[in-house]
Amino acid sequence: ELVAASVPVLADHPLVRGPLFRKLKIGAGHRLDVKASGVFVLGIGHGNKLLSDLYNCHLTKVYTVGGLFGKATDDFSDTGNLIEKTTFDHITREKLERILAVIQGTNQKALLMYSNIDMKTQEAYELAVKGLIRPMGKSPPIITAIRCLQFALPEFQLEIHCLHETQQYLRKVVHEIGLELKSSAVCTQVRRTRDGVFTVDDALPRTQWNLQSIQEAMRNCQLKVETELEKTLA
Repeated sequence: ELVAASVPVLADHPLVRGPLFRKLKIGAGHRLDVKASGVFVLGIGHGNKLLSDLYNCHLTKVYTVGGLFGKATDDFSDTGNLIEKTTFDHITREKLERILAVIQGTNQKALLMYSNIDMKTQEAYELAVKGLIRPMGKSPPIITAIRCLQFALPEFQLEIHCLHETQQYLRKVVHEIGLELKSSAVCTQVRRTRDGVFTVDDALPRTQWNLQSIQEAMRNCQLKVETELEKTLA
């Protein structure tokens, strides 16, 4: 005769599924859209409070932005619907850098305006020396520095330091640069290389998304976060 036997189900065993976290809160820092890549900061547990503190510091973020002269699209990216094609042979690196200097100068004025600091005071001088002049409230996107990294027509690459931006705003900047040079341009790449105190060297690639690597990364970044919070929020 066949006799029914009951065996334990191992699907929910801790050694199979791993430890079960019921109260683990994970928060996202400055977000990246689906067409961008690079440093993306997450907060775990108490780190969610630190994310808010870092947000209140209004720290600068750095991007590497690629561009392509000669065409325009409806969303300013190279994957959008083509609107027009233009010539670009007249563009030189010198002309591009002149436009970048104008953009940086205009944004520097906006930075001073939104920082609400009297530039004739000792406080302003001390903040400038420490590199802490920044808007401490809501403001439009502000570019604090922009320079050309590579130039080989029709392609070019920029490094942009900015505050309160979105990745779509950076794509629009590339589009406007093309218009200023009497041509057109689309954005081919937006990659965040720094978010405040966090750089690409601090980031974990997908192959290192495991508990040990995450714990080590948090330990390595703890001192940098505490130092920045003390310097800025003090």
